Parts: sequence; C-alpha cells; structure tokens
Amino acid sequence: MRLPRASVTLASLLVLALSAGHTGRAKAQATPKDPTADPVMLNAGFLSAHPDLNNRLRGLDAYRKADFEAALQYFMRAAHYADKPAQAMVAEMYALGQGTSRDPVLAYAWMDLAAERGYLPFLAHRERYWNALSEAERERVSAVGAPLYGTLGDKVALPRIARVLRSARRNTTGSRVGFVGNLKIIVPGPAGEEVINGSRFYDPKYWDPEKYQAWHDSVWMRPRTGTVSIGEVQKVADPQPTSRSPDPEHDPANEPGAPGHQPIDATRPA
Repeated sequence: MRLPRASVTLASLLVLALSAGHTGRAKAQATPKDPTADPVMLNAGFLSAHPDLNNRLRGLDAYRKADFEAALQYFMRAAHYADKPAQAMVAEMYALGQGTSRDPVLAYAWMDLAAERGYLPFLAHRERYWNALSEAERERVSAVGAPLYGTLGDKVALPRIARVLRSARRNTTGSRVGFVGNLKIIVPGPAGEEVINGSRFYDPKYWDPEKYQAWHDSVWMRPRTGTVSIGEVQKVADPQPTSRSPDPEHDPANEPGAPGHQPIDATRPA
C-alpha cells in the first residue's frame, strides 16, 4: 500500500499535538486547560488514576526516543481505556511499520476505531487509508475490524474507563464526602513543596465519566492546529463517521478478566 503523502505526517502531527504543554517549554499558566500540562498535577498522582492519559504520555515519551516497540505497547494500553488519540497512533505505526510489521488493513481498522466518535482529523486520515487499500485488502477489513470494536470500541471501553474514574474518585483523599472545601494537597517538587487546591484537583470534568468524555470531545472534535507543510493538495470527499467495520454486540464473556477470555494479540498482523 502506498500511503498518500499527507497521511504519513500524522504521527508527527499527533506527537506535536499530544505533547503540547507536556514538554515544559510552554509558558506556565495559573490553571492549565489540560492537567497533563501541569507538573504539579502529574506529581500529585493524577495520571495514576487516569490510565488512558498515563499510557498515552508514556507512549509519546517512548515514541520521541524512537523506542517504537515500547511506544506501541503504551498506546495499546491507552487504547484499552477508550483513548482515541492513542488508537490513531497505533494506526499510524501499523501504516509505517514502526514497532511492528507493516499492515495496511490493521492500520485502517485502528484508524476507523479512532474515528468512531467523529473526530475530524481521524476521519480524514481514515478515508486516506481506505483509498490506499487494494480490493483484496478491503475485503479483509470486516474480519480485522470487528474484533477490535468488540474489545476496544466505545461500547466496551467507555464503561471500562468510567469504572476506573469512579473507583479512583472514591478512593482519593477527601472525596468520600463529595466536597473538598479547603482541602490542600501537599506535593514535594524540585523547588520544594507545592500545593494543589482541592477544587482544582477534583474538577468534575476530570473524574465524572460523562464530563470527562465531553472534555475529550471538546479537545479533539475540531482541534486547532498550526500551519504544517504536508505536500500537494489532494481533493478528498468530506469524511463521514460511518464505519466500514461491523459493530458487534458486546459479549460480557469477552471482557478482560472474564473466565475463558481470549485476548486479541493486536500486535500481530491479521
């Protein structure tokens, strides 16, 4: 498969977008929009309660170091918790053969999964992937895509991250009463002790599953991007959110941890 020139820049674009504010080079703000941009929030254990963000950032660190095998594994772990940007990174790594064997059909299936919510960047790249597939490769899409949706689609993965968020929220200091008031979290840092106000740490949009989902949607549905040179302009039809992979009913027996569950080894070409 020969990918259109525009699509091969996706990995670099995602790395730039996903790591914005995480490198520490950006000017600090009093209250960063993204908690992963705040070193205080990181040190306070915020990411340990958010495995989607935690594994995505670990994957980005590995990717920037060209440790692609480790990066792929971290992105897959984030994908397990409904992280669409991480799913898009897995797609691109299959498309480019980074950390795994190159497989254009798996690349399409993962990008189709990443585009499940209608995020425009992933919809556009999904269509470019599709247009680059041969007829024989397109015939494999359903067989490859259905298992991914059965284990990583939003019907399964959103309840999974919701359980983690609710559990972490219950077990975090001060949260059982449902009111943090004047709670202060003291965190040791390189410049001494730093303090997080409880109202900032426990912002519902980072802990309530529905608000958390809405926050992700606000970031990724129509993200603002800078000017990037990606080659010659190609006319592409407006992408549609409709998936070409079947959306199977979730079988609870296939939930990780269930008796007899056989996990999909998504690191191997189908």
